[in-house]
Amino acid sequence: MQNKGFIKFLAVTLALVSVFYLSFTAVTNKYYAEAKAYAGGEPQLESQYLDSLSKQKVWLGYTLEKCRAMEINLGLDLKGGMSVIMEIAGGDVVRSLSDNNPDPTFNQALANTTALQGKGGDYVTSFVNEYQKLSPNGSLAAIFNTYELRDKIRLGMTNKEVGAVLKAELKSAYAHSFNVLRNRIDKFGVVAPNIQNTDKEGQISIELPGVKEPDRVRTLLQGSANLEFWETWTEAEIHSTLITANNIIRDSIQARAAVAAAAPDTNDTGNTDISLADDDVLKDFGADAALSNELAEQNAIAENSQMPLFMALGIDPSQPYSHCVVAQVPKNQMAKVDAYLANPQVKSLLDAARISLKWTVKPQSEESNIYSLIALKINYDVDGKQKPVLGGDVIESADAQFGQNTFGRQSEASVSMTMKTDAAKIWARLTTDNAPRGNVPGRSVAIVLDDAVYSYPTVQSPITGGVSSITGNFTIEEANDLANVLKSGRMAARAQIVQEEVVGPSLGQQAINQGFISFIIAIIILILYLAVMYGWKPGLIASGALMLNLFFSLGVMSSFHVVLTLSGIAGIVLSLALAVDANVLVYERIKEEMRGGRALRKAVDEGYTKAFSAIFDANLTSLITGFILLVFGTGPIRGFAFTFIIGIIVSFFTAVFLTRLTYDTLFEKGKLKNLVFSTKMFENLLVDTNFDFLKTKKTQYIVTGAVALICVWAFFPQIGGRGLNQGIDYTGGRNYVIKFQQDINTVDAQELLATQFEDHIPSVITIGTPNQVRVSTNYLIESQSLAVDSAIQTKLYNGLKTLLPAGTSYEGFIQGDYIQTQSKVGPTIADDLTQKAIWAVLLSVLGIGLYILLRFRDISYSIGTIAALAFDTLFVLGTYSLLWGFVPFSMEVDQTFIGAVLTVIGYSVNDKVVIFDRVREYTQLFPKQGKYQLFNGALNSTLGRTFITGMSALLVLLIIFFLGGESIRSFSFVMVLGIVVGTFSSLFVAAPVAYELQARKEAKKAKVVVKK
Repeated sequence: MQNKGFIKFLAVTLALVSVFYLSFTAVTNKYYAEAKAYAGGEPQLESQYLDSLSKQKVWLGYTLEKCRAMEINLGLDLKGGMSVIMEIAGGDVVRSLSDNNPDPTFNQALANTTALQGKGGDYVTSFVNEYQKLSPNGSLAAIFNTYELRDKIRLGMTNKEVGAVLKAELKSAYAHSFNVLRNRIDKFGVVAPNIQNTDKEGQISIELPGVKEPDRVRTLLQGSANLEFWETWTEAEIHSTLITANNIIRDSIQARAAVAAAAPDTNDTGNTDISLADDDVLKDFGADAALSNELAEQNAIAENSQMPLFMALGIDPSQPYSHCVVAQVPKNQMAKVDAYLANPQVKSLLDAARISLKWTVKPQSEESNIYSLIALKINYDVDGKQKPVLGGDVIESADAQFGQNTFGRQSEASVSMTMKTDAAKIWARLTTDNAPRGNVPGRSVAIVLDDAVYSYPTVQSPITGGVSSITGNFTIEEANDLANVLKSGRMAARAQIVQEEVVGPSLGQQAINQGFISFIIAIIILILYLAVMYGWKPGLIASGALMLNLFFSLGVMSSFHVVLTLSGIAGIVLSLALAVDANVLVYERIKEEMRGGRALRKAVDEGYTKAFSAIFDANLTSLITGFILLVFGTGPIRGFAFTFIIGIIVSFFTAVFLTRLTYDTLFEKGKLKNLVFSTKMFENLLVDTNFDFLKTKKTQYIVTGAVALICVWAFFPQIGGRGLNQGIDYTGGRNYVIKFQQDINTVDAQELLATQFEDHIPSVITIGTPNQVRVSTNYLIESQSLAVDSAIQTKLYNGLKTLLPAGTSYEGFIQGDYIQTQSKVGPTIADDLTQKAIWAVLLSVLGIGLYILLRFRDISYSIGTIAALAFDTLFVLGTYSLLWGFVPFSMEVDQTFIGAVLTVIGYSVNDKVVIFDRVREYTQLFPKQGKYQLFNGALNSTLGRTFITGMSALLVLLIIFFLGGESIRSFSFVMVLGIVVGTFSSLFVAAPVAYELQARKEAKKAKVVVKK
């Protein structure tokens, strides 16, 4: 074996990388266990404990916060949480750019364009085309020659030129909306939130693991961003008010403590535990217990003192100071301060004194967890509502500026902003009022977005031109962020949720348990299977490669910060099955060489050499499918594809190179004498078979054609078939998985709900266990009202109330253990997913066919492969059309189903490649043999490999099907069908079709020779 040094170097490097990245998961798991033990079942305490340690260096110089970012993060299906896809309304942006022009043709073109968005394409191009259809001689320049666009659009510009400007403005609006949403998400305190633009214009994908308040998330994400400019108080100006507030809090604590002390204690042991009473008092305010013994001691002192508010703020009540920063508070103490300030008497006091206290959005620095509390000066409008000096859409432009400090070395960042004309006048008055006067220093103006302070620059001089520079020791990133915030103002357009999924943490834990159990059992079965088929030594070497494959795969995934989902676990398991396939190919080749009289070591060398091309081709075709899944899939399918791709690459390295290196090393040490690659039980399994596969090819064509016709009939309801049971991914709608305390009759449940949903009767099916059902409905799916979700949940509660325990409230139904998951897909997403699914299947088949053509240089192999893959796909679709509703699990066609079909295509092609590779080899070895003998010989010689690899994959998939949980049961069932039909199509479709085409080609050549 050549390049042994490089193989060893690569293996060691992979091992070190894997150990390094996986170590972070081990470290964070240790702290999670400590937090869980400390919290005693209180999720908020658990989170605060981790926050208190987030800036501490805990491993290799990394803080706990960095370690949590480096670990393998669990996806929503394993951890619970919320996933949404939001769509920014491009029509709103274009309409606002026209200053809401009332022109009927313009507005009709906007309406037509919005209706066409489900078909793809960029919004502005579609809009310009629609406008020109309605008004061929119309001028968009006349509509968009507004004050805001006066420098960009001039009268006389062509519609195409106007469209280019609108595209840039729309792109900027999308970026602003993305930034606003990202800033809002930062407030959730979610570990590893994920927000990214999708490949469709104006759509943003958001994942929030661990979120337990979906209604709050919906409201906050779909609300309008609120940019405000506030005058500020200094701490000295509000100091007396803070003292009064402190006295209110002190009296409340002492009164509650007195009541608690006077109450009879049934567990009195003669000792008084003041700290426990204080904790109870704090809980009445909404605060949490201390995060450590030290903090607990400090809190007890604070609550028993005369100055609880000042102690919580960490400031001296006897020393007022002239700055708008009232206090700087550690993150783990912010909840206590908020609880004190939420006291109704304190709140009324502050409102009357025109004081609003708000936190900064970021800590002082990356290393600290200290947040500033800023004192804002409240103004009131005629209705008595609080209002800032400036608010809303007041910024015309804002840009980050980068210069040099006085030493000319270190880069300094600031933000330059330009106000709109009307706002500039107010801004001039505001800065004049707050500018320095004589010995009186300038005052700060706070910039607030979504109720959080982003900056509080001090006014140095009056600004009369509307152009201002904001400084504040910004990093380059912070300056860019602030510039984006200023430009964003309110949301550039409506942001509506078009797809949503809420997964409860209880279901997440169940999924973890099921996935882990199925994974462990699948590994054990694979190891035993290899040992039974090939003996314990070859079995252990192959199993060792599997373990390294798993270790390296997890290490590489961790280095890429992959979020691990249940479908990702399925991808890892399936890649292990492919690794087994490679080992089987090698071992079957070695057995052939040994039966041919080769010595052991020479047989091993020849086995690896001759099996390499088939393994390479099979893995590469699987990679093609994996990349197509990655490009066209969404959500769990992309998670599966990414882990599948990593697994394939790693398995190729471990199964081909590391196992051979192991054999070479052991041979050199003389430790593998008299080795055989079989056991007594299976040594003659499918050896020297002589089946005439091509003899009955006409019968095979008839049977295959009949099955294909039945599947086509079942697939199309237009010709009497049942059609597919399309999920909400392709129709639009909402799904609710609801778990009851008793078994549920789905017919009875559907009848109960029919009275609530008028003409939209939901479908109800059992899912997983007899006491768990999934309710699907497209009721009001077109509506964008935030009240729809609550309305549907109310209807579910009212309809199913008789199936719940007596006394179960609406809140208990929604927030308790009943609703396990919620998901929503809008009709626009449904149309888009349908197109992607069709393209994914077509491109996958065509891509594989093209690769086969390039690899084998004969179109007959490509046609045979495509025919067989088309039959595989038809068979799966037809089976699902025939069986849905008759089997005790979901057979709904969704994104998971499409991913499974594509995986079937990728796996099924492996058999075809191995057979065709053997035909090519035999053609070179026996050039005088006829095609009939060559194909039959290739089919017989690879039959053992076909059976053994098919059985290994089937074992893995059956384990996943029965033990892996409901969420991937449909996926695994498709794969089981695929293994069976893929084996059939390799033997009775792909090979006969390729033979037929080659035989006819040779017959034509023979006729030409005879004529000559």
